Parts: sequence; structure tokens; C-alpha cells
Amino acid sequence: MYGWQSGYAVVAFEMHQRRIRFDLPMPDRQAPEFTKTETGRERSTAQAEKAYEQSVRQRWRALHLVIKAKLEAVESGITEFQEEFLAHIVLPNGYTVGRWMLPQVDEAYETGDMPALLPAPGAEK
Repeated sequence: MYGWQSGYAVVAFEMHQRRIRFDLPMPDRQAPEFTKTETGRERSTAQAEKAYEQSVRQRWRALHLVIKAKLEAVESGITEFQEEFLAHIVLPNGYTVGRWMLPQVDEAYETGDMPALLPAPGAEK
């Protein structure tokens, strides 16, 4: 599955009973690297569009390589599927594990404190 969402391309698939999602940030068409040359002169609309499309293709190629390398590492037994794709597993609330965990990791590094452990399933509160 793929689609577009406010400046991002979204690629998602399901494997090993997990939904995986990659949010691929797209470049801004109006960014100076597309509208101006290296010397600061204005590019024509066609030149700007060509530079933009080249940047978009480069991002898609990079995403392809990342996913392919992850799958190859799993196939070769270097790592386990869930370990390799952990940051991109979609949680029931729609967040990816990475998006959900990063603020907690940042806080742990800032404070030196580990987040409280969640109670075991079935444990009374």
C-alpha cells in the first residue's frame, strides 16, 4: 500500500503479522535547491521541475535500498524481522514504534531516569 499525506509519501505492508509503515518525507518544490542554480540565478520552471523530480526519485531509490537491505539481513539470519523493522511497526493507535518511543528515549537521556515499567498483563493496578 502507498499514498501521500501532507508532504510525505507513505509506504506500508504487512509481514509476520505486523503492519510496517515508512513515512518518506518529500522535498519542498519551492526550496532554493530547485528554484535557483548553485550561483543563485533563477531556474526556469522546467529546470526547477527536473531538479525536483530528480530529488524525489533519489528518495524513492534510497527507501528501496533500505527496505531491501533490511529484508536481506532478515533472510540471511543476521537479525530478526521484528528487530530490523521495529521502528516502523505500526501500533494500534496509528503511531509507529519509533515515533512513540523517541520522546521517551530523549527524556531518559536528558534526565538519566528510565521510564517506569508497565505492569505485567493481568496484574492489578
